[in-house]
Amino acid sequence: MSHSPRILELIGKLQEKYSAMGQDMESYLEGLLYADVVTYWDYVHLDTLLSLQVPKTNIPDEQIFIMYHQITELYFKLVLSEQQQLRDATNLSSDEFLMRTKRMNRYFNALAHSFDIMSDGMEQQQFLQFRMSLLPASGFQSAQYRMIEIAATDFFNLVEKDEREKFAGKTIDPVLIEDMYEFIYWKKGATELATGKKTLTLKMFEDKYGEQLTKYSKSMVGTNMWKLYQKLEMTAEEKHQIVTALREFDLNVNVNWPLAHYKTAVRYLQRNPSDIAATGGTNWQKYLPPRFQKRIFYPELWSQEEMEEWGKSWVKSIIN
Repeated sequence: MSHSPRILELIGKLQEKYSAMGQDMESYLEGLLYADVVTYWDYVHLDTLLSLQVPKTNIPDEQIFIMYHQITELYFKLVLSEQQQLRDATNLSSDEFLMRTKRMNRYFNALAHSFDIMSDGMEQQQFLQFRMSLLPASGFQSAQYRMIEIAATDFFNLVEKDEREKFAGKTIDPVLIEDMYEFIYWKKGATELATGKKTLTLKMFEDKYGEQLTKYSKSMVGTNMWKLYQKLEMTAEEKHQIVTALREFDLNVNVNWPLAHYKTAVRYLQRNPSDIAATGGTNWQKYLPPRFQKRIFYPELWSQEEMEEWGKSWVKSIIN
């Protein structure tokens, strides 16, 4: 039986591939005789995926709550993958930086525009019932989201705004990171309103992820997205495109995404202090609105007026 030139060419390339690895190509080809075909359900582990929704109550809308948060974490994983590929790139080009930043923006755009699944898609009474059974868990405890923030910017920009003066002008190094980490903005967002003490939500989060996130923060000192951007060689047009993409990313992570949560909190919790427990005790009224946090990844890319008005127009449009 004769083989086409294309098949012979492919066999030759396979021989080169396995020889380079010190492997026997014939054994691998024989293995193909017994290998099963790939099916969609096996490839995406569909049965396992559909088994991961395990409600704590029998209230139907809890399924929505679980699945949307799982979808969110998968999108976060996509963003982290893009950030990692930026760091791993050899001779990172402006084209690749722009391409991956645009990808990250698409992921966050999809999340922000799909949040109506949560904000409008659950019955208020059902939410308030099942949410009380989930204490002290909170979306605040998403370590992947924290990693995205840490990998996006110089750590100084994540310090709670009233504490930044302590570190202004200092050279950021791994030792200073440990000091700054104690004042990272999200800790203030998870304090008890009455006492100012750490909530159980925050304590549990720190116990599980504190050491890991501190180590991750140190590793990002010279490799976060801002530092990578500063090293790029760009034409004026390329710089304009990248700055536009970074500004969009800044808004997506620090304005659009937290305010999508804020809209839902306003709808379901009605800004009633007695309902704050339904968010794990986090001080969401002060924590979520960007106008309070003034958390900005790339202050160098914004005017003073833009930073002073950070997030205000979005909040006004929702409240009104």
